[in-house]
Amino acid sequence: QVQLAESGGGLVQAGGSLRLSCAASGRTFSIGTMGWFRQAPGEERVFVSAISWSRGTTLYTDSVQGRFMISRDRNKNTMYLQMNSLKPEDTAVYYCAAKRGLRTDSVNYDSWGQGTQVTVSS
Repeated sequence: QVQLAESGGGLVQAGGSLRLSCAASGRTFSIGTMGWFRQAPGEERVFVSAISWSRGTTLYTDSVQGRFMISRDRNKNTMYLQMNSLKPEDTAVYYCAAKRGLRTDSVNYDSWGQGTQVTVSS
């Protein structure tokens, strides 16, 4: 199994930037794809971005395209989400996720972190 721990959340003003980190431990050799999801209170969890662990192929949801950048450091077993030009609608708990599958998409993740709060003030 893979253990995931997010960090880097906080309170920022609209237009500001924040970088989230996700540290993976345990059976990290089994990771094929890692991704970021977010969930606002009372709303459903939605896909944000994903990256294949070996090749670094990326995918973004339309609402963050051009503003967010996902990356990973395989030597550090860490994934990052650089968030720029933040908007109030980006406010949510952000979750790190991982799966064995190599397809860089929004489905079939089975390992999850506990989340980190991102709040963007207007």
